[in-house]
Amino acid sequence: MSIRQSVCRWCFESTPLPELAQWAQELGLGGIDLLHPHEVSQITDYGLICPVTAAPEHESGLGSIERAFNQPDHHPILLEIYQELIPAAAEAGIPQVITFSGNREGLNDEEGLENCAQGLAPIIDLAERYDVTLVMELLNSKVDHPDYQCDHTDWGVALCEKLDTPRFKLLYDIYHMQVMEGDIIATIKKAAPHIGHYHTAGTPGRHELDESQELYYPAIMKAIAATGFEGFVAQEFVPTWDDHKAALTDAVRRCLIR
Repeated sequence: MSIRQSVCRWCFESTPLPELAQWAQELGLGGIDLLHPHEVSQITDYGLICPVTAAPEHESGLGSIERAFNQPDHHPILLEIYQELIPAAAEAGIPQVITFSGNREGLNDEEGLENCAQGLAPIIDLAERYDVTLVMELLNSKVDHPDYQCDHTDWGVALCEKLDTPRFKLLYDIYHMQVMEGDIIATIKKAAPHIGHYHTAGTPGRHELDESQELYYPAIMKAIAATGFEGFVAQEFVPTWDDHKAALTDAVRRCLIR
């Protein structure tokens, strides 16, 4: 059993991207998450890929965590955004493109689910054409992202089942789901067919994976591997140690399967 690991760019934004790529190469990581397609060329010489894109950048703000697929008024512009992003991701060798539900803004869960499914349907057709997978991130609405709709695994799984395609999966953020619902290992086992990517961080606080937090990552990694998962687990903690490389090294070590 083994787990491929990557690291999220934004958590180490004070480190120049080529330097972060050098760290990743030295630590045996396979990629750097949450890059824009035009940034990928900076890491390929290090033998790295970008497993999943950053959120779209658009002057309207659509495609962001707060403003996405659960609002029908957003769908036309979102289609334009992803018609550009998906081909660019494919050309850059990025296998997964991130998506979000958006904030509820008064919608109930069923309305939000239906609206997301309608907005995503034509984009999934595009993903199939370019051989990429859309992943919607599960985020907590309790601490970090108030009012975010895709805040429980069951809701995300229901959307996957409604869309019924291998080109749409969930980005299961372990930190966010510990904050929101707990029961991490049992949930991973149950939802595994619908999970395309994982993010880590310590809880509470979203920092290092050391003994200051409540999750035991060695057991979580073994549970992920036992599901047959073949994708990436990305380190997405915000370092508090003075030595950021040491913090990343420690997190990577804790997620190795022995």
